[in-house]
Amino acid sequence: MSGAPNPDIQVLSTLNADGSRRWLKPKVSPGRFLNRRRAVGYTLIAFFCTIPHLRIMGKPPILLDLMHREFTFFGVTLYPTDTLLFALLMLSVFLSVFFLTALFGRVWCGWGCPQTIYLEFVYRPIERFFEGAPGRKAKQGAWRKPAKLVTYLLVSFFLANTFIAYFVGTDNLFKWMTGSPFTHPVGFLVMAITTFLMMFDFAFFREQVCIVACPYGRFQSVMLDRNSLIITYDEKRGEPRGKKKRAAKAEGDVSLKVLPDEQAQGDCIDCKMCVTTCPTGIDIRDGLQLECVNCAQCIDACDAIMDKIGRPRGLIRYGSQAAVIDGKKSRILRPRTMIYPTIITGLLSAFTFVLLTRAPAYISILRQRGAPFALLEDGSVVNAVTVKVQNRRPEDTEYAFELVDVDGGVVEISGEAFVVEPQETLGRPMLLKAPGSSFPTGERDVTIRVTDEAGYTKDVKYRMIAPVYKPTQTKESSDG
Repeated sequence: MSGAPNPDIQVLSTLNADGSRRWLKPKVSPGRFLNRRRAVGYTLIAFFCTIPHLRIMGKPPILLDLMHREFTFFGVTLYPTDTLLFALLMLSVFLSVFFLTALFGRVWCGWGCPQTIYLEFVYRPIERFFEGAPGRKAKQGAWRKPAKLVTYLLVSFFLANTFIAYFVGTDNLFKWMTGSPFTHPVGFLVMAITTFLMMFDFAFFREQVCIVACPYGRFQSVMLDRNSLIITYDEKRGEPRGKKKRAAKAEGDVSLKVLPDEQAQGDCIDCKMCVTTCPTGIDIRDGLQLECVNCAQCIDACDAIMDKIGRPRGLIRYGSQAAVIDGKKSRILRPRTMIYPTIITGLLSAFTFVLLTRAPAYISILRQRGAPFALLEDGSVVNAVTVKVQNRRPEDTEYAFELVDVDGGVVEISGEAFVVEPQETLGRPMLLKAPGSSFPTGERDVTIRVTDEAGYTKDVKYRMIAPVYKPTQTKESSDG
């Protein structure tokens, strides 16, 4: 028996036994689900490309400004100091994914994931335009493949810049695009790397992202149960497989001509259309597999074949394992579908409460570098600090500062009034000045009161440092 590998044996849907890549060029199966996915996909693409150009309170609806550590979502800006809000939001998102998966299976992969949407509705249509549809005669011309790759590069460049706009904003992005790359080398490098990664992904790696890189398919075993909605093959109805005769059409009746040697056969004619149309190259008749992205192309393909042979649709359909395989009734209400929404509701309620009761400003006072204090001629002690104020109000706000628990203590800020724009952070140097007699032990906790014109008040504690105060001895006559 030879030990040489056999390249005809399939290990994975995109990998042969000898390690060679099995390139997939799935056929397009028109149908109701493809039409719906196209409508959803192009709507999401339009949403993705439009969002950075819209403005809510002067900012894009979604702006993940990593440089300034500000994260804006539809008019609400979160900062690194909002750790509780971030935690509640992330937990809500993750549990929502679990909940939707428990109900509808991998609906995100087939209907909402950018990898699937851009590959199936942007890049593969470009490929079919230049090279021809799979299963048909390839278009001739040596220029076609280079033209396809150039088009890929232009689309990848556009999508990369749109993606970067979510992190730097369209205004900064436009300045970068119209200026020299040498004036913003980091931004140019990020754009180039993002374009290269998108080009590599959609031109070469493709479905390998879903099969190899994405962990979601491997998590589905713990997120799904036998009542979750998935794409299933009705084995009881379809097996054993075999060729069929076209249905005889009588008036008001569509039935299948069953010959004596066909009586034991199922509805599946083993045409393999469900395999050739699958974007990840699997055979759905083998059961639930991690490579399945629930795109429903196999359903459209099988329904078309059932129509041709006069059999009812639904041999491959959306259904649960309990209903299709076990023959039981699917249950929507079950422990996980009740626990998940209960927890999510609690988390979102807590998020809303924390957000609505969040202070309209965040104030931090930091000690400046250098000498911790300075002594003035009149004996006063000065501490140099930097005050930072995040204005969470939707309008310009002016802030005032005072030292409230030190007799004779003052706050000095050089320059004009301390006015902060909406959803912005302003930092300026500030001097805390207090009499030397206020520091009998060399340091003291003081209270800086911050107020704004709308009535907001915040007391901030700060430890001032000074030399130990020693009262000046006055000369008195000791004659007596």
